[in-house]
Amino acid sequence: MAYFTYDTLVIISRKFIDLRSRAKDLVLSSVVFLELIVSANDDSERKFYEGFFHKYEQDGTLIVPNEADWLLASKILFWLTRRRRRVDGGKLRRLDPGMSQRMALDALIAASARRWKAAVVTDNWDHFKAIQYFCGVKLIKASDFFR
Repeated sequence: MAYFTYDTLVIISRKFIDLRSRAKDLVLSSVVFLELIVSANDDSERKFYEGFFHKYEQDGTLIVPNEADWLLASKILFWLTRRRRRVDGGKLRRLDPGMSQRMALDALIAASARRWKAAVVTDNWDHFKAIQYFCGVKLIKASDFFR
């Protein structure tokens, strides 16, 4: 079965996406729920996301990174850092604040989606395209997916 999953930005940026009426082939990452819960505007929004976390957990459609996913995400970040150093002539330029954390979470989403054979629907194309080079996860541009 071909699954797909959303990057966090897809859910945040598209208010019309209603998780209650999700497609049957949609699986969601626990990493995405982490980002949604952290960015919740208030307690009711946090509880809303927690409720869906438990629903996905109960019906077996929650992607939870395992040990191999963590290791692959770590290697991807190592390889991305080496590439940045090589491109910058041996120097490692400082990333924007929070960028390394966002890339780490994106690498973890990609690595675990790959294990599920789920395509990642993303608005964060540049991040995931760089990650895809090292893990081969299938990507779909959100603008194409929601046409």
